Amino acid sequence: MPRYVAKRLAQSALAVFLTLTTVFVLIRMAPGDPAYSMAGPLASTEDLARIRADMGLDQSVFTQYLLYLRGLIHLDLGTSYSFQAPAFDVVLARLPYTITLSVAAIVLTTLVAIPLGVWMARRADTRRELGANVVTIAGQSMPDFWTGLMLITLFAVLIPIFPAAGFTTWSSLVLPTVTVAVLQIALISRMVRREMVGAFTSPYMTVARSRGVPERELIWRYALRNSAIPVLTALGTRFASMLNGVVVVEVVFAWPGVGSLVVRALETRDYPLIQATVLVTAVLAVLVQLLVDLCYPLLDPRVRLGKGTSK
Repeated sequence: MPRYVAKRLAQSALAVFLTLTTVFVLIRMAPGDPAYSMAGPLASTEDLARIRADMGLDQSVFTQYLLYLRGLIHLDLGTSYSFQAPAFDVVLARLPYTITLSVAAIVLTTLVAIPLGVWMARRADTRRELGANVVTIAGQSMPDFWTGLMLITLFAVLIPIFPAAGFTTWSSLVLPTVTVAVLQIALISRMVRREMVGAFTSPYMTVARSRGVPERELIWRYALRNSAIPVLTALGTRFASMLNGVVVVEVVFAWPGVGSLVVRALETRDYPLIQATVLVTAVLAVLVQLLVDLCYPLLDPRVRLGKGTSK
């Protein structure tokens, strides 16, 4: 296990490094000038040249990259053009809001999607399951921004129960969480349904039934446990993507998280802020994936990490 963890950490570090390098190159190839974004349309050529020199943008891309790597070693990703503060600190200040929203959404997804998927599997090819399928497909088809706007209209305007935007009280978390979770519930419940239907027809289930194992134990101890690994993988992947910033939802609800920060950084061509955001979210994503991998042997003892095979 320690050898496997060390190998995965090395792979993750390489993945993060390549991601940061790719982002560094791409944002400098993209159209737009950070100096122009800061100075405005009335700036003179001399003003733009001075601002570029202050930002270090007058140097070659290779020199900028070397300076970036040197700062990366010390977690000094430069000063945000927009906030005039260390970019890393700006991202860390916003990160708790995104983590809170992501954790709330993945918990709600897990609590709803797994029982719903099991319910659908037990009623496979029935009218009830068909109705549930229609609902999940509808949830999967609705864009996040539309779901968010409908929830705001219904529960913040017509029936003013929850705040429409921002984070003032914990009730502000409800609408963004439901908006994020709707799509995830639709996806995960359909996956659980598919895996459980396959498990119900497996030989070990037939043997367990012949031995008189109660139906509840068959479902939750045998079938669900043997379906847990693909479901856990999907939940981990969705959670990692949420930590990367639920951009649309955060913008719709004016949520002060990383996603809305990325939008502002892109609008202003704030290179240090973009790079700091990518670093933090990439590290979180690979750590979540590593944690998911380490959970596999707990769910299925046949899995042996680091062996390359399952027994």
